[in-house]
Amino acid sequence: MSRLSRVFAACLLAALSAAALAALPVHAEDEPVSLRILAINDFHGNLKPPASGIRIADPADPTKSTVVPAGGAEHMASLIKLLSDGQPNTIFVAAGDLIGASPFLSAMFHDEPTIQSMSKMGLALSAVGNHEFDEGKAELLRMQNGGCHPTDGCRGPEPFTGAQFHYLAASTFIAGTDKTIFPPYEIHTFEDIPVAFIGLTLKGTAGIISPASAAGLEFRNEAESINALIPELKAKGVQAIVVLIHEGGWPSGGMNECPGLSGPIVDIVKDLDSAVDIVISGHTHQAYVCTIDKRLVTSGDKFGTLVTAIDVKLDRTTRDVISATATNMVVDGSLPKDGAQTALIEAYEKVAAPIANRPAGTITQVLSRLPNAAGESVLGDVIADAQLAMTSAADKGGAVIAMTNPGGIRTDLARRDDGTVTFADVFASQPFRNQLTTVTLTGAEIKAALEQQWLDPARPRILQISRGFSYAFDPKQPAGSRVDAASMTLNGTAIDPAASYRVTLNNYLALGGDGFTAFKSGRDPLTGVYDDEALFAYLKANSPLGPPPRDRIVNKAQ
Repeated sequence: MSRLSRVFAACLLAALSAAALAALPVHAEDEPVSLRILAINDFHGNLKPPASGIRIADPADPTKSTVVPAGGAEHMASLIKLLSDGQPNTIFVAAGDLIGASPFLSAMFHDEPTIQSMSKMGLALSAVGNHEFDEGKAELLRMQNGGCHPTDGCRGPEPFTGAQFHYLAASTFIAGTDKTIFPPYEIHTFEDIPVAFIGLTLKGTAGIISPASAAGLEFRNEAESINALIPELKAKGVQAIVVLIHEGGWPSGGMNECPGLSGPIVDIVKDLDSAVDIVISGHTHQAYVCTIDKRLVTSGDKFGTLVTAIDVKLDRTTRDVISATATNMVVDGSLPKDGAQTALIEAYEKVAAPIANRPAGTITQVLSRLPNAAGESVLGDVIADAQLAMTSAADKGGAVIAMTNPGGIRTDLARRDDGTVTFADVFASQPFRNQLTTVTLTGAEIKAALEQQWLDPARPRILQISRGFSYAFDPKQPAGSRVDAASMTLNGTAIDPAASYRVTLNNYLALGGDGFTAFKSGRDPLTGVYDDEALFAYLKANSPLGPPPRDRIVNKAQ
């Protein structure tokens, strides 16, 4: 038995033992009601186990960590069933980002496979996350209600009838109204005790999706939105309240620990009405089990690698939560594969294979998305070069510079043993399918855009830039003065603040996404191919491709 299997078996035995005890006959009327909540977050369409696996404490030496295989809808469905067996009251919920930024198998079909997978798995409720809005309000409503995609039509192996679970959106309002896009909460009753589940996304969603996708929507304060619902819930006789929120924090301990947690979720929980009992969080792709302000707060990593099992005791008299404990459980590959999930995946793979398996070319080593001290990554450089190559011809845009946002690069560009790369690999790195847009900007406007990389100085978004363009920055300088204007050059010639340059961006950036509002000044736009198609073409034309030197951006503070 592998080390992970031993850890998993021990955790599962403990969980199932608790389940067996909970299932024993209840003889006293005042015995509490047992409820098991199974939760996930940030699945991101990972129907198959993600290549990244999950990092856990090394069973042989807890002072160290190790990466182990984990995830996949087939194994997750089996774990959900195992953790539900023997439990009289169970509900399966999610804290957002089930879809969006997905691998090829789900994204090619606009995440319909993931919605179907979660429905077959028995998911009851999900908060909306920021990625649920990637393709806008109308597309998210289609995810809930079903129907063919308005542009691509019906591509899947069977009609898409929409989610069998319900999305919740307590803080997302139709602009100018007090109407939320989905219900703010849903009440489920367990042995006559009502439990409310409130679902919502982070208030900053509008700043991390495209302006077009955010159009017509308002994303309001998280704690205020939750607290406003408490009187209504109490009027309905609800005392037990669970929040599913797509916002989180950064822990310093293991996946079932919380020696230190920082980030937005801490202040949000402290601002919540005392009636809120449990908070299931997400967004930061972290795993933790914490107590904040005397409340249980959990998060289950990302990509379906963990399921959080939360055991709750409900008082039959007060109808409130007496206690709540949680354990994050690895979705281990030794679990049996669920037949319904296998059939779903195979049906979509059959349709997707001819496109997914197209060879793009070869690379000499994995092209990493990890940035250096200046924020520049190997894959970022390659993607920017690919976009410049695709749009440099006069009839394609006449671009002399290309830039892309780091948040749009989701994984390393994987390399097989023979060096080959397929379209599916390319797509996994750039799953948003943004169209390239070439615009005219002055040198001064380019500098203004670069300065906006530090809108959040603690977590700057360093744009990836094409070869020939370079500059230096000093993060210690005041806002608006971090980029050294004199260092900005194009092919060795200083950038002229008054001169015009043709710059290629993806349409997300061109519309001011990620807070880069300076790009909205771009003139004479010419829209071209999708970003993944540009990278695919670049690999075909330049194979075998090796990593370029990361020398385009200089951090003067290093």
